[in-house]
Amino acid sequence: MTMALERTAVRVELLIDQRWFAVCDLADLTPGRGVAALLPGGAQVAVFLDRAGRAYAIDNRDPFTGAYVLSRGLLGSAGGRPFVASPLLKQRFDLETGRCLDDEGVVVQAYPARTAGALGEALDTDLGTDLGTALGAVSAQVA
Repeated sequence: MTMALERTAVRVELLIDQRWFAVCDLADLTPGRGVAALLPGGAQVAVFLDRAGRAYAIDNRDPFTGAYVLSRGLLGSAGGRPFVASPLLKQRFDLETGRCLDDEGVVVQAYPARTAGALGEALDTDLGTDLGTALGAVSAQVA
């Protein structure tokens, strides 16, 4: 007999245009795997939950092939940095910065992510959920 997953009011949110945007319920994610989500404006993101329960999001488009497949990649870590390996050509992308670990000239967009409850309160304060911290992280990625 299989058990139905319990739905919770906890959501995964991404910082988009200086506002937190809910992309899915935390229960939609399986640790170590990704899902694709559609943002306002039509952009696709790959959303991941690591085995420690931390959420990450990067562009879903593999810049080496043009295919929207990064959400199907395998999670790992190198030097303590979380990454996803593209399922096609296996290039690894840092989940915090979007930088390709195998070609330093290639970067995909990384989005600050947090989990939040039904009333919008941030549940994981160690993730830089403070807007100023998150914006600083975005600015650092652009530089």
